[in-house]
Amino acid sequence: MNKQMLGIIDASPYTNNLKPLTKFRTFAAVPFGGRYRLVDFMLSNLVQSGIHSVALFPRNNYRSLLDHLGSGKEWDLDRKRDGLFVFPPKSDELDSQPSIVAQLRYHIDYFLRSTQKYAVIANSSTICNLNFQDVLNHHIRSNAQITEVYHEGKSLQIYVLETALLIDLIYQGSFPVTTISEFVQYHSSKYHLSRYEHVGYTAVISDVASYFSRSMEILDPQIWKQVFVKDRPIFTKVKDEPPTRYMKTAVVKNSMIANGCVIEGHVENSIIFRGVKIEKGAVVKNSIVMQKSIVKENSLLNYVILDKDVKVERNTELTGSPEHTHVIEKGTVQGALMNS
Repeated sequence: MNKQMLGIIDASPYTNNLKPLTKFRTFAAVPFGGRYRLVDFMLSNLVQSGIHSVALFPRNNYRSLLDHLGSGKEWDLDRKRDGLFVFPPKSDELDSQPSIVAQLRYHIDYFLRSTQKYAVIANSSTICNLNFQDVLNHHIRSNAQITEVYHEGKSLQIYVLETALLIDLIYQGSFPVTTISEFVQYHSSKYHLSRYEHVGYTAVISDVASYFSRSMEILDPQIWKQVFVKDRPIFTKVKDEPPTRYMKTAVVKNSMIANGCVIEGHVENSIIFRGVKIEKGAVVKNSIVMQKSIVKENSLLNYVILDKDVKVERNTELTGSPEHTHVIEKGTVQGALMNS
């Protein structure tokens, strides 16, 4: 039996609730967990399930996504046959939000040329470690036409179906839908749907609040072990940076710190991405500091998300709350030099 699968990732969910983190990048490229991007989790799940042909469909601000993915080498998708494909919208739709169904139809040749009998339609907003071979086996056993993945009774908006059926659905004219979920629900009355219940830690990122809370959960070793499974690793773009340097004045508690950092201050219950510098006397608590940001002497961060390349000047205090995290836009300067 041909049990090969084709992977499809909707890389730009229809939401503006993650701004300003999505002001300069598409949803799938948002950094997560110290060294990853959101797309890494679903992309790695597909590859770890034996899927060797994966198509991503972004809709806007996808330059950083292309830079991150490159040739797909880190995911073993830089292949002469199959591999990684990124399909942006038509040029006349770049300034709008085209329907994902319209994008699929515009790139229908990709599906027509595929040899895989089955297709997985996934998203870039779900953090989990999911084996799609298990989903496919359930799909076949249940004799379903479409299988939808659930977690604790809630749909993850991840689907398995035959590629031929997907092509038929794409060809069936225009639909009053904008998302994959609406697309499937539109046809649900015509086809036999089954549910697959995924067991294990699962996080869905939908806005800044869920992004922050789910990021903080990763600091729990029990949750970390469910996401980063030893024999099913999550792959990401490799960057050759030196180990982090912890100076004599550094204090670090319950935090995740990526490589290439210099830590002189106090870091507690926080996630620090690559190449960050925390200077002497600075205190970072309950916060996320992204790549190459600098927190200068005697500053305080509490319940803050610093996007990439942010500079926090000396003696600056930035605070939020568990319910309202303070998000600082990429590349900005905070503190003494803000208005100079």
